Amino acid sequence: MARNIQSLERAAAMLRLLAGGERRLGLSDIASSLGLAKGTAHGILRTLQQEGFVEQDDASGRYQLGAELLRLGTTYLDVHELRARALVWTDDLARSSGESVYLGVLHQQGVLIVHHVFRPDDSRQVLEIGAMQPLHSTALGKVLSAYDPVAHSEALEADRKAFTDRTVCDLDAFEHILDLTRARGYAADVEETWEGVASVAAPIHDRRRMPVGAVGIAGAVERLRRDGELRPELVAAVRDCARAVSRDLGAGRF
Repeated sequence: MARNIQSLERAAAMLRLLAGGERRLGLSDIASSLGLAKGTAHGILRTLQQEGFVEQDDASGRYQLGAELLRLGTTYLDVHELRARALVWTDDLARSSGESVYLGVLHQQGVLIVHHVFRPDDSRQVLEIGAMQPLHSTALGKVLSAYDPVAHSEALEADRKAFTDRTVCDLDAFEHILDLTRARGYAADVEETWEGVASVAAPIHDRRRMPVGAVGIAGAVERLRRDGELRPELVAAVRDCARAVSRDLGAGRF
């Protein structure tokens, strides 16, 4: 059995103590509550403070939970609220389109898949929740890059790798695609990431009208396109799904 890392256990215990006790605690209170020497407790607190997980009041010298911990918690809640609000609508989209549905959010210079609805047939499929997709070539990634300034910066700074001979890597051409995405309200990927696969995605906004994710469908090119163009009814279905989730998140009408 793998051994636990003692310093991490102590840091976690400190965070729980600060979360469950008085608003602020002094070094002596923390050390005695956890059975630690003051020097040990101070070293852990200093590290947590440098990372933004703990803050020290200048006047009293007491400690409290930091803003970075709040930010991480808010991100966790935001993603789970997004997924919860999208469950019904993504199921409906899978049924109406006959294709796989993906819900993605920005994460570490890519798109993290936080929800995946299988294509409604009897084919063998693999659940892709937790998978990462590139920002510059996928429909989900283009939508996030077009509407989210942070995702846009990440896409520009990242290595825009060519996955197929259709992948757009040139910066000016990529920016043109993002302008087009914003103008029409959706993004497409036709064999830019995977040969034989096409996808369509649209942005999801929250009550602050901020982009919080993207929803899209993906499937065989021959099913998503007709006469060389994306089937308009599929594009409309994806956009309707994104608007429905956005409304449930309090964004109102788009």
